[in-house]
Amino acid sequence: MLKHFLPNEHVKSVLDINPEELKVKGIKGIITDLDNTLVEWDRPNATPQLIKWFDEIRKHQILVTIVSNNNEDRVKAFSEPLKIPFIFRARKPMTVAFNKAVAQMGILKDESVVIGDQLLTDVLGGNRSGFHTILVTPVAQTDGAATKFNRFIERRILNWFRKKGMLQWED
Repeated sequence: MLKHFLPNEHVKSVLDINPEELKVKGIKGIITDLDNTLVEWDRPNATPQLIKWFDEIRKHQILVTIVSNNNEDRVKAFSEPLKIPFIFRARKPMTVAFNKAVAQMGILKDESVVIGDQLLTDVLGGNRSGFHTILVTPVAQTDGAATKFNRFIERRILNWFRKKGMLQWED
């Protein structure tokens, strides 16, 4: 069961994900979380660096869909100026939104990756759905109330993985 919490990769930031390397791996689409993955949970808009990253992703003909557990107003306000499709109230780690995202992009699961900052929602949901998962370090050190509980559980899981030698990175 705990293997479902183990991401395929870990990076410090989405900005460290290279679109050329994704293309070489046959990736045609990215399913990404929003809050604390792309920007801080309380930042309404994309940063200039993130906008530049999205431009690079588009130049490589890689599609992006934002899949968030947050409400429509939050996700729409962030996504629409960037012209990025989105799914709100995704109910991650349930698998429906992940499958809906690849269907909307018109690609296969093995042609996409799931990127997120939480083991209990993004990684678990992506792994259970059969996607390649990439865990990013949260961009903010603060979280909403529900996420604080998730972080407590995540630390326990990550420590267990470390003790078993299953982690290839450090925080």
